[in-house]
Amino acid sequence: MLDFSVILAPLLQLWWILLIVVIIAFFKSPTGKGIVGEGLLNIVINIALDKKKYQLLKNVTLRTDDGTTQIDHIIVSQYGIFVIETKNYKGWIFGSEHSKTWTQSIYGKKNTFQNPLRQNYKHVKILQKLLSLDANKIFSVVVFVGEATFKTDMPNNVVYPLGLLKFIKSHHKVLFTPREMWRAVEEIEDAQLAKSFRTNREHVENLKSKRSNSSSRTKNTRFKSVDSLICPRCGNDLILRTAKRGKNAGNQFYGCKSYPRCKYTRNIEE
Repeated sequence: MLDFSVILAPLLQLWWILLIVVIIAFFKSPTGKGIVGEGLLNIVINIALDKKKYQLLKNVTLRTDDGTTQIDHIIVSQYGIFVIETKNYKGWIFGSEHSKTWTQSIYGKKNTFQNPLRQNYKHVKILQKLLSLDANKIFSVVVFVGEATFKTDMPNNVVYPLGLLKFIKSHHKVLFTPREMWRAVEEIEDAQLAKSFRTNREHVENLKSKRSNSSSRTKNTRFKSVDSLICPRCGNDLILRTAKRGKNAGNQFYGCKSYPRCKYTRNIEE
């Protein structure tokens, strides 16, 4: 009689090896590293912050006038409400508080992405409206959980995971009574959409619709926006300037907004 265990044993061993390889590859991918980073962030928050004074809400999806918005983390405390936007990036990050976009430089390749402070500003305003709170009781924080390195000076509310705790604990003034704090938690939980595949799909569709509309408006714009140009040296905006002297007097060019601290220039043809 044929002994199938002799045939199946090597196949089972191969299956386990393939499973381990897939798991390792996943956690080395940007998505996997992002999940690990956010998981570690949750652990740090839960261990380091007193649950009687700080309540963590994760992946909160709220309805807005133009669809939905999703907030990565909200910490409701007696010392204020902290609205946290997490970013999973690697490489060098250039940016400034007020620029429309930031720049990621990795292996010599540069990509721009929306200033996360601006993105989180909308989250803050939505919560402010929902809870009928003054702006000075809600704090915006951006946390980079990937292998990113800031190459320009960042505001104190743009941090790495451990810097989040320092930022939160730097707020000592009591702004809410325990009862007010728990009421805010309840109001957010009552307003948020159910955590489900359907909610996530609806949110993704809303994002796609907004991007499509934004792309259509861009195509109908006659001139390219100078605000979309970013200085590769310091991450600030490039603005249109006119040479006042020398052989190029009267010619226009793009110059760094932070001149004379940064003297980067770019020809308009570029």
